[in-house]
Amino acid sequence: MASSSTGNKIHADATDDELTEQEEEEEEELEHFDDFTLASSWERFISEIEAVLRLWMSDGPNNLLEKGAVLLEDSGNLYKVKSEMKYAMKNYCMEFYFKTDPDVDAGKLADWNFDLHDLQLCYGVKEFLVIAPQSASGVVLDAPEASKLLSAIAIALSNCSSLWPAFVPVHDPSRKAYIGIQSMGTVFTRRFEADRIGSQVPVKLMHLEGLYELFVSKFAYSTLDLSVHNFKVRFAMKLTFRTPPYDEDAKITKYEENLTGEVSSGTQWDDDCSWSQWYSAEDPVKGFELIAIWSEKMIESSMEMAELENDSPHEAEKWLISLRPEGSSGNRIGFASELRLLVDALEMSFEAQFMEDFVSAVENPGSDNLKSSMVIPPPTVRDRVLKELFIEGVQFSDFADSGHKTSRAIKGAPLGSLFAQFCLHSLWFGNCNIRAIAVLWIEFVREVRWCWEESQLLPRMPANGSIDLSTCLINQKLQMIAICIERKCQLNEDYQDCIGSLDQMDSMSEDESVAGDDSHSIQTPSEDFSGKVDRKPEVVDLLNDKNPSDLTRRGSAGIVDSMMLLKSRQSMHAPYTQEPPLMTEDMHEERLKAVEAFGDSFNFSAQLEKDILTSDMSAFKAANPDAVFEDFIRWHSPGDWEDDKDQEGIKSSTSSALDIKKSKESWPPRGRLSKRMSEKGNLWRKLWNSAPALPASEQKPLLDPNREGEKVLHYLETLKPHDLLEQMVCTAFRAAADTLSQTSYGELKQMETEMQQLYLTMTSALRPLQVNRLSADSETFENLRRLSVAFEQVEKLLALAASLHRKLIQAPRLSREIFTDYYNFYIQTTGKSLAEDIGEKEFDNKQEVKEHEREVLSNMFVPPTANQSWRKVLSMGNLLNGHEPTVREIIFSLRDRVNGNHYAARSGSVSQQEIETYRMYICGTSNDLRVALSVVSCD
Repeated sequence: MASSSTGNKIHADATDDELTEQEEEEEEELEHFDDFTLASSWERFISEIEAVLRLWMSDGPNNLLEKGAVLLEDSGNLYKVKSEMKYAMKNYCMEFYFKTDPDVDAGKLADWNFDLHDLQLCYGVKEFLVIAPQSASGVVLDAPEASKLLSAIAIALSNCSSLWPAFVPVHDPSRKAYIGIQSMGTVFTRRFEADRIGSQVPVKLMHLEGLYELFVSKFAYSTLDLSVHNFKVRFAMKLTFRTPPYDEDAKITKYEENLTGEVSSGTQWDDDCSWSQWYSAEDPVKGFELIAIWSEKMIESSMEMAELENDSPHEAEKWLISLRPEGSSGNRIGFASELRLLVDALEMSFEAQFMEDFVSAVENPGSDNLKSSMVIPPPTVRDRVLKELFIEGVQFSDFADSGHKTSRAIKGAPLGSLFAQFCLHSLWFGNCNIRAIAVLWIEFVREVRWCWEESQLLPRMPANGSIDLSTCLINQKLQMIAICIERKCQLNEDYQDCIGSLDQMDSMSEDESVAGDDSHSIQTPSEDFSGKVDRKPEVVDLLNDKNPSDLTRRGSAGIVDSMMLLKSRQSMHAPYTQEPPLMTEDMHEERLKAVEAFGDSFNFSAQLEKDILTSDMSAFKAANPDAVFEDFIRWHSPGDWEDDKDQEGIKSSTSSALDIKKSKESWPPRGRLSKRMSEKGNLWRKLWNSAPALPASEQKPLLDPNREGEKVLHYLETLKPHDLLEQMVCTAFRAAADTLSQTSYGELKQMETEMQQLYLTMTSALRPLQVNRLSADSETFENLRRLSVAFEQVEKLLALAASLHRKLIQAPRLSREIFTDYYNFYIQTTGKSLAEDIGEKEFDNKQEVKEHEREVLSNMFVPPTANQSWRKVLSMGNLLNGHEPTVREIIFSLRDRVNGNHYAARSGSVSQQEIETYRMYICGTSNDLRVALSVVSCD
């Protein structure tokens, strides 16, 4: 220390200014000179703690945040800073826990604020310090060392005039034991202690009455007041129940069950979900935690506690429910994981020219990449898949409306169609490698050829209608061959019935001949061409209009309104016509390229419609033997027939004998062909002159089923691997998404938005595959893998939504609220950047249960079986359908008012702030209790 005689050494003749300067220097030297030559290591340790505390106090919460304070997970706005120090060859870490709003009350602790830290809940503190050794255990195992460590931090806090409580972890880490101290700012000091009572819990402490008496005895002992019957103890309790675990069968895909015949016992949670045909998803909801809370109340005797132990959880003031989601379970079975493998197969498909090359990769010495981990399932599995694909009696109409409304933007095969089912089966065939896909595709094409050669209808494909050009080319080809098989079957039937049909023709009456031959017609005329009538002939009295030409009329579909033939004045008949020829997308492109060589639009139009036009002309001639070219134009192309104005008044929209009579009286009609049709050398007139009079039933079909069917088979058998895989990827993503979209998950707007966004993302990512812009080194593969990640995120959310909907179907509000909380947590954790899955942070949001929803949750707790009845022996009461709480938390407390330096009388009118003088927090089960005690004493 500085000597006190320093002032006597000042010279007598010194001026006042010199004296002032010397005094200031001496005072500055006194303030900043620290001599530790005589201080012990413990005193220096206290000084080091004090320096850190003063720094934290001067910084305040805001500056500490700027200096790198860490936010604790699942603890609201509680932050932590730490500092490391050394004492007696040991390293220690001191941590300061604080809130950014220390002036705001943290909430009533008795109301079980779930954002509280464990020590806050145990001892009722807000900001606090923890000092612990930097060791593997993180606790002080030596009692004298713990006391000395706590004394050091208590002295440092006193020197800083700080009221922060401080704790030191002691004993074994599993005991969560602490000792602590806090200055109350007066002569009062609060001391803390916590420990765990293991499996040797006394029977008395297994019940609320015994716990109450334990608390009262602690108070009586500390006050030397043995009268323990007149205390009014504040009591609050929280019980946590966990729903019984759901049956968890071994993970096995539904696809494997179908192939191997191994069916697990019991039912899966997702048996009624849309994806259950392909795989059984792990239930994302492992169960629920139900929390029943009794808010703070006054207890005056142990008898009240005994009665409270018999209360049902239904009598609790508040119920809260939280979700127990699945943790990180490694590789998850689902569409997303298999789609990722399919993308890998697409990338490898550029390594060969034909699919057969991948099948024979074993014998190829240069195909080492194809040999590794590319297992082909045995023939029995392959046969089962083909049998499932080509099952008899399953038509596409059964699945026509099963896709999502926006999925048509993706150029793939519709869900339920043959190729879509092939793609979905390929996902689960083997490990979805290129060799397994090649084997399955070759056998698939063989099955299609067998159906063609045996004239068997192709399952899962429509055999009529037009080709859907919005789908992938393979689906168009399969639709074409399905129609060709149907046409071929019709031609065979017509040939077998030909003789019988001719006999019927000979016996037809004159009226039936006028009506037309329905049995041999291909299609009624459609509205595609103006003037064609799509209806059966009506019974019309034409006795006065009989003509020998009626006897040779064939293929009539009925009279066309009031129109009559120009030369013979007979009623005009609409013929049955053939359908336009069906074409797939590549056929349109080939025909367009061929026609572009002619140069002008007229030749283009004539070339496309020549066969159709000739067929219609022949059918019209057969139905109207006395017709001329102008009659055909009036029926087929009314725009090319120009009527005079005075003829417009006699037109009629109805067909009757009176209209026909009026038309005859005003005969001939005044009109003429248009300029286009009256030109010399007109192509239409040339076709008319050369067209024979043949009904549609006798014409050569516009679609040659034999030729077109063989062309389809040639396309399928020579398809390049990358062309096949490109269409498979598009179809598999679309079909998988359509399958998931059929899941019932209640009214969840977030899930609808996610599904809609998924389709938009797929449309964008799959576009290069749909326009054949893919190469072996394309960046599209990485985009497709990111798409698989996005698909997996939506798939997981959908599984959670479906599980919640099924378990809480009678409490839809709870289902929506829980999913909304989890969705916000999931999006916040993973972000919108197709990031990785949720990390270590655990979802634990809680929702309050309404009164009318309690019964729904109560029904989840099925009464224990006879084998589980032994658990009731260890029960602490408050059972829910026979289930004891998994965790019981109790807070006993006594509060008093302080007047001066003494406890005020309970009836005192003048007092200071009421403080919690005694507090006991009890947590655990009937054989594992943790007790934390806080006592205020006057030192």
